[in-house]
Amino acid sequence: MRNPLLLITFCLIFTTNCQDRAPTEDHSTLYAVAELPAPVLNTPDFSFVFGNKDGETLHLDDSGLILEVEFIALQKTVFEIEGTIKKGGNIIYKITTADYPCPAQKGCFVDSRFVKTIEYKPPNRLKRLPKKKAIFNKLLSSEGVNYLWGGNYKEGIPQMLSFYAPTQTLNADLKDQWMLKGVDCSGLLYEATNGFTPRNTSSLITFGESVKIANLSANQIMHEVEPLDIIVWKGHAIIILDKNRVIESRLDYDKEEDGNQGGVRIRNLKEVLTETLKTRIPVDNYEDKVEEGKKKFVIRRWYSIM
Repeated sequence: MRNPLLLITFCLIFTTNCQDRAPTEDHSTLYAVAELPAPVLNTPDFSFVFGNKDGETLHLDDSGLILEVEFIALQKTVFEIEGTIKKGGNIIYKITTADYPCPAQKGCFVDSRFVKTIEYKPPNRLKRLPKKKAIFNKLLSSEGVNYLWGGNYKEGIPQMLSFYAPTQTLNADLKDQWMLKGVDCSGLLYEATNGFTPRNTSSLITFGESVKIANLSANQIMHEVEPLDIIVWKGHAIIILDKNRVIESRLDYDKEEDGNQGGVRIRNLKEVLTETLKTRIPVDNYEDKVEEGKKKFVIRRWYSIM
């Protein structure tokens, strides 16, 4: 008679697609739950991203971004395990999750040390919308935080320094990146709402309900918005604080122009709208057609209707 525990161990270590696993609730699937905030990458090769061959190099693109990072899964995020890979002495799970749309071609991966595996399907992470004041406090406390591609946990993940220990002492900036300390534009809102809102701008463009802004000027749009409305297009999201201010996380950095530093910044609403209207057309719904070659943006209202 087969030993189910030995079967699971053999499958997890030696194959990414074991067809003869021990029985689970549906006789085929294993699950995992994040015990810590867990970085989810679009590659199983965590050691290459965090250390490379010399053990002290992050894999950055020309803009200084770690493009392999998809998002940071919050504690109690549920994963369905599709396969298991051994990389650099570590066990990496290929996963899917209801909390994030994984890229179809690359997939999503999480280091097994961040999760606990189970044989039955648990309930998905509870998404409870915080009170408006709590969201505002979280947003305002993020001012000055670094921009981080895929980031939505501004305090960073200290376990990255032990799980993927650098071979030399890192300077402060590199240490922050290694720990994935920072937020991107949609990650700023995701963290402030405890993961209640969609993680990507591709989902935020249809989240909530439309604010009617088609053909309006900056001044007219300012009269239509409410706190926590989002100015959004595929690629960027800006959160409205009140009739005069917005908060956003952006990569741009200009050492010569005061106030144009990257990261999380509070800016003037009219200035942002005027800037946006120079390159984009306001529409009521993102699927609305605009002149060929033109770009567009929408404003979505979500908090007051949840």
